[in-house]
Amino acid sequence: MDERAALDLLSNTLAHAGDDAAVIDGTAITTDMLHETTDFPAGTTRYTAGWRSVGASLSDLAAMGATPTAAVAAYADTAFDAAALTDFVTGARDVCAAVDAEYVGGDLDTHSEFTVATTAIGDVIDPVFRSGATLGDRVVVTGTFGRSAAALTLFVRAADRAAENDVDPASDTAADPTADALCDRANDLFRFTPRVAEGQALATSATAMMDSSDGLARSLHQLAVASDCGIDLDREAVPVDSAVLDAFDTAAEQWKATAFFGEDFELVATVPETALDRAIAASPTPLSVIGRVVDTEEGLTVDGEPLADRGYTH
Repeated sequence: MDERAALDLLSNTLAHAGDDAAVIDGTAITTDMLHETTDFPAGTTRYTAGWRSVGASLSDLAAMGATPTAAVAAYADTAFDAAALTDFVTGARDVCAAVDAEYVGGDLDTHSEFTVATTAIGDVIDPVFRSGATLGDRVVVTGTFGRSAAALTLFVRAADRAAENDVDPASDTAADPTADALCDRANDLFRFTPRVAEGQALATSATAMMDSSDGLARSLHQLAVASDCGIDLDREAVPVDSAVLDAFDTAAEQWKATAFFGEDFELVATVPETALDRAIAASPTPLSVIGRVVDTEEGLTVDGEPLADRGYTH
């Protein structure tokens, strides 16, 4: 059973499961778990890990249109290092501060690999779920896609470069300025800003919304299933991050990084045609209109061809 099957199982038995966050009496709450093996490539700083781990949960709140108030994290590692722990907490505090929330602590433990579990809570009056898209709505997204795919490519290049010169990309890249620069750029790409303000702006008009942590294509499939609809995507309208063009040479590679890699944490929403201009004007980050909600029988397509249900899977 993979993660999606497990989530489907739980959503059928837990009344508040199935969206980016659970909402109970005006409080939105979400939790995430990240591991060194699957989520933190060699060269990821602990500051970036703190930012990204807590940011993932804040992004879930953004997808509900919520206002985050606080976050906590359980931090586990093979051993405790003062500098690493301090850097992690600094990253966690900084990402919370970026969205006017507060990092308030958590738990510590030892583990076989560096692992983080985060929880964030917030307030929401009228949450936006994944299940409200209606025929004719326009599909909109925030920001650009492919940042994380580009970052991973840079982390790999840094590790390869460091290996050639017998240095550790996680701790000694200063011995190789090229590897150091690659890691710096990769960490910068990994530190996304949760789209909290954008989610709040979209909440006044969106019929359905979620974040794109599992990838653009998979998120569209998830939204379509929840809303019992189809979606027709315009490939040329999908905003591609400039880092993708630098990291990948071919159009096929760039499209794969943009649509299927995941972990970009942008918002994906459906908005009625009549509310589109208002939504675009209200968003602090530019919104791109990338498609339209169609009949369920039409399925999910990109430029009229089937859109594969592929993305990030734990």
